[in-house]
Amino acid sequence: MINPVLTDMAVYPFTRLEHERRRLLDAGVEVIDFGKGDPNEPTDPIIRQALVDALPERAPYPLAQGLPELREAATGWVQRRFGVALDPETEIVPTYGSKEAIFSLAQVLGTGGRVVAFGEPAYPVYERGALFAGARVQTLPLLRENGFLADLEQLDDDVALVWVNYPHNPTGTVAPRAFYDELAAAAERHDFVVGSDEAYTELWFDEPPSSALQAADRSRFVVFQTLSKRSSMTGYRSGFVAGPPAIVAALKAYRPTVGTAPQEFVQRASVVAWNDERHVEETRARYRAKRDVMIPAIESRGWEIVASEATMYLWVAVPDAGDVVDVLLDRGVLVSPGEFFGPSGAGYVRFALVPTLEECERAAEILGSLA
Repeated sequence: MINPVLTDMAVYPFTRLEHERRRLLDAGVEVIDFGKGDPNEPTDPIIRQALVDALPERAPYPLAQGLPELREAATGWVQRRFGVALDPETEIVPTYGSKEAIFSLAQVLGTGGRVVAFGEPAYPVYERGALFAGARVQTLPLLRENGFLADLEQLDDDVALVWVNYPHNPTGTVAPRAFYDELAAAAERHDFVVGSDEAYTELWFDEPPSSALQAADRSRFVVFQTLSKRSSMTGYRSGFVAGPPAIVAALKAYRPTVGTAPQEFVQRASVVAWNDERHVEETRARYRAKRDVMIPAIESRGWEIVASEATMYLWVAVPDAGDVVDVLLDRGVLVSPGEFFGPSGAGYVRFALVPTLEECERAAEILGSLA
């Protein structure tokens, strides 16, 4: 028998994008892929060299709590970046990227039968992790008129876990620090945990975004960070969870069961990544250059770029968005329909700025040539 949660689940939307990409390539079409948010930026040489240098003759199973050096590097980065002191022994655990840790949190917290809430449009994993944990799902529409911030007054009385994701995928919205204080107060009143997915805090263009860790009361916050976007290390699968000691202890107890600790040679490369900001600044500069090409080209169509203050994404309000996706697809330009992320994404498309600068320049020419 197959788990009915799996059989009832819709096809992961980016699987459909990949099918379209392969279909175009098989037809001999040169594809410029703004669809899936997988960075094409090079991983910095110092990180790659650290990985090579750390490859042992024999690699034993990694421990769930991670290397002390990595926990120290991660807490040191949090201190420098957000001004928050964490205990590397009790408040942080390295993870195999952030996706698997996000997926498993609802199980670790024992949310079965209770409500897991998250803003929508959204990254699909919050919902999928909740469903596999046997939780009920509540979506909170993230609307332009509310600045794409969740309306906490709508939360179900039986909510156990609330997911937030700022800077936000797909809209690129940045949450003000006051939002986290409001969220902390609501969590205290209604006795729920907050999962804060902060994968994009380092891809910013004006002011650095805040973290949920900076809330006046972070006792109910579990924060997820990753090197995937910050350091263009998607294939390395390296991140960390920071949270209250009781929840971090539960994660450390859970993780050996599923065997998702990062390999030690990846952990040692991650130490170098967390300790270096030069490569992150260079990455931001590359994304800025691509934004500077694509924004005028998109706006020249009469389309409106909404939010998009941070992340690698441009959230674009487009009349007849479905038709636009098909027109672009016919020209070899792949973008994500807003509905991929939930019904509140209707009327939008998302451009992920992962193609090269040269590809962005070609895409801008294609946009300019549309009738």
